Amino acid sequence: MITTAWVRPLGQPGGAAADLGGKGESLTRLAAAGFPVPDGFCVTTAAYQAYLQHHDLAAALAAHDDDPEVIARLFAEHPMPGELADEIRASYVDLGTPPVAVRSSATAEDSAAASFAGQLETILDVSGDEQLLAAVRRCWASLWTERAIAYRRRHLVDAGGVGMAVVVQRLVDADAAGVLFTADPVTGATEVVAIDAAWGLGDAVVAGDVTPDTFRVDSTSLTVVSRTVADKRVRTVREATGTALRKVPRHLRRRAALTDDQAIRLARLGLEISRLYQTPIDVEWCRVGDRLFVVQARPITTGGPVPAPDPWNDSLTTYALWTSTNVGEAVPDVMTPMTWSLVETFLGDAMATSSIPPYVGYGRIAGRLYLNLTVIYGVAGALGLSQARMRTLTEDVFGRIPDGLPMPPLHAARLQIAAATIPVGIAVARRARRDARRLPAYLTGHPAVCGRLRATIRRTDRPAELARLWRAEILPGLHTSSWMLSAATRSGGLSLVTTQRRLRALVGDADANAILTGLGGAEGQLASLDLMRGLDDFAAGRLSRAGFSERYGHRGPHEFEVSMPRPGEDPGWLDAQVTSRALNGSGYRALMESQRQARQEAWARLRRAHPRQAKRIERTINRWSTMARNRESARSEVVRYFWVLRAYVIRAGALTGLGDDAFFLDAEQLLAALDGAPVDRSAIATARRAYDAYRRMPSYPPVILGHFDPYAWAADPQRRTDLYTDNYDVATSAVVRGFPGSAGQVEGTVRVVMDPADGGELTDGEVLVTSVTNVGWTPLFPRVAAVITDVGAPLSHAAIVARELGIPAVVGCGNATALLHTGDRVRVDGSAGVVERLTGPPR
Repeated sequence: MITTAWVRPLGQPGGAAADLGGKGESLTRLAAAGFPVPDGFCVTTAAYQAYLQHHDLAAALAAHDDDPEVIARLFAEHPMPGELADEIRASYVDLGTPPVAVRSSATAEDSAAASFAGQLETILDVSGDEQLLAAVRRCWASLWTERAIAYRRRHLVDAGGVGMAVVVQRLVDADAAGVLFTADPVTGATEVVAIDAAWGLGDAVVAGDVTPDTFRVDSTSLTVVSRTVADKRVRTVREATGTALRKVPRHLRRRAALTDDQAIRLARLGLEISRLYQTPIDVEWCRVGDRLFVVQARPITTGGPVPAPDPWNDSLTTYALWTSTNVGEAVPDVMTPMTWSLVETFLGDAMATSSIPPYVGYGRIAGRLYLNLTVIYGVAGALGLSQARMRTLTEDVFGRIPDGLPMPPLHAARLQIAAATIPVGIAVARRARRDARRLPAYLTGHPAVCGRLRATIRRTDRPAELARLWRAEILPGLHTSSWMLSAATRSGGLSLVTTQRRLRALVGDADANAILTGLGGAEGQLASLDLMRGLDDFAAGRLSRAGFSERYGHRGPHEFEVSMPRPGEDPGWLDAQVTSRALNGSGYRALMESQRQARQEAWARLRRAHPRQAKRIERTINRWSTMARNRESARSEVVRYFWVLRAYVIRAGALTGLGDDAFFLDAEQLLAALDGAPVDRSAIATARRAYDAYRRMPSYPPVILGHFDPYAWAADPQRRTDLYTDNYDVATSAVVRGFPGSAGQVEGTVRVVMDPADGGELTDGEVLVTSVTNVGWTPLFPRVAAVITDVGAPLSHAAIVARELGIPAVVGCGNATALLHTGDRVRVDGSAGVVERLTGPPR
């Protein structure tokens, strides 16, 4: 293969990053050392400079460095100079003109300071001279995309000093591919080589489109110490028109993409590369049959081994009993720092009486939201409520505390607690009475307020102006939404937790269940069901796409996490829902009508059996239904406001040049950045690392007592998913038992679904088993025969919606997803809160 100033074979020793870029230099080094690198060549940085000089593009790039679309057109419209094109063609002929992968290789790329991972262009499955030349120009242009410019600015890389080479390699039509780290990406420990693997080409793994298999190989003994085989739903494959993301055949989805022997060979390969580089290494690899290839290697940009990140863990600073049963469905995700700061403000208003400084009734455990029952029960005890009474009143909301599990004491004097709490309670009660009068007008007008604020945010084009908007309108609006939800919840007193219990005692579970559906027959509908009504109206043409987004686009499975898009931002989400409903049928209105008839019959039985009490019960239920409807509507408006907050953070990221790094600051830090203060980039990097590490964990137990180490828990093959204690031995149940969420009995086949995005796998009439649900799951409910959840209580989302639709539900089981598997045949008794496993999945 020819060697010139413009083209250099990968197998030829030597060559500096200044000529070959970071990726090209690395692959040349690996190939020269004998590692299995697919053969190819590198179009050097000198070729890039020759192209710019030939067309006199340097001045145009400098003039338009803030307009990536203009720059893309410049590269697309200016052809490759003839002599340069001829040399690239000749190298391609020497390679045999196979399909190739064309990858950018910037001079600042794949360094220990900045990897540029995912920032620059890679084009797979390129065939033919002209397609190759066009792909090289696309790689050159990718140095000037918006994301690459933002990345350089974040990492203080001077654009004028960055050159661009391009690597051209024979495309490996891989059976499987993935990445490996010679230092564990979560803990930073070098004792273990971490390998991710999935079917097809490597794009799906690198882009995060698939959950890969994971292997951990001991670096000394070269033995596999752990493996997790994931449900790999998609893969990147070659097709006639290029590469595409396609479904994995069902027989491969749960089959490991590597054998243990292949994982060990990969680990050995990674360790040999690490010794060559004398630093921990991140390697992209692929496999064809039993043959392994290295397609990229770079230093791990964390700078080597570091302690396991666990900075957002309040269980480590206080010995307490924690639960996520009530809050886990609303905020199921690991929270970015920005989301946590906003949720803290919201909870500080909505749960003002649950804390007495320095004790707070909520906190983070490994990045997830939990309530601190030690503080909440301690405050209640100081005000005269016994622990037994408190457990009775709050079980429907906070879930059941296992028998034998102690409540750690709150180490504060009773008078101190009362003195701190009573004035706050009086102030909150007064504000709640005031806000209750304003609530109807607020619920009517708030959607328009949110629409106006989002439009104002979009129009704001100066950082200082955006900072003023926060202080003048955005933050006050968050307080208002939080106070309104507090007022709606408090307006019914204890009726939220007592009405159902009294009615069950009088008429039994089935009739109580029926009477309380549809708000007891009152006018209106719970906001939890609005998403289904909106989908019906859109599918029937009664509501436009824009109208759906405006009314319902704020509701979804991740509605409090401001870093995640809302359904209203994703047209594909709405189209997928409509397609799924057309294929599977909604059944929503039919179920509601069936429940209406059951409610009328239950009321008739109540009036016949208890004529004197019926009128009093009806008045109580009317008050309860008004409170329930207002509470759900107010909560929906809080969620709508979090969409406003998301829009604000996105705009602030754009105006400050932070981009999505803005989500890894808290609100005060972002405001300071808008005011011109310097940003601590190292703190952002640390926050990102902690966030990514926590998100790799399985969901934590809903009840935690004591100091919780998420890494030790996740590494324990015998870990419990229902409960964690560090000092107490509480019996493990082999039975799936929880709260009676919604009455009724049914038999059916289990379908375990852990993400509502995978709801297309559900077949009508199956039993949905999952960890936790929220409004984003609601469109799936009409299709299922029953619902079973790990997390929940009688007033949780799964129970409320299941009751409204007449679907049996058992919630708050703790161990359902651990004991039940897709294909199991079960009998669900929603009245008793018991699930009986009849048979296992078919083999």
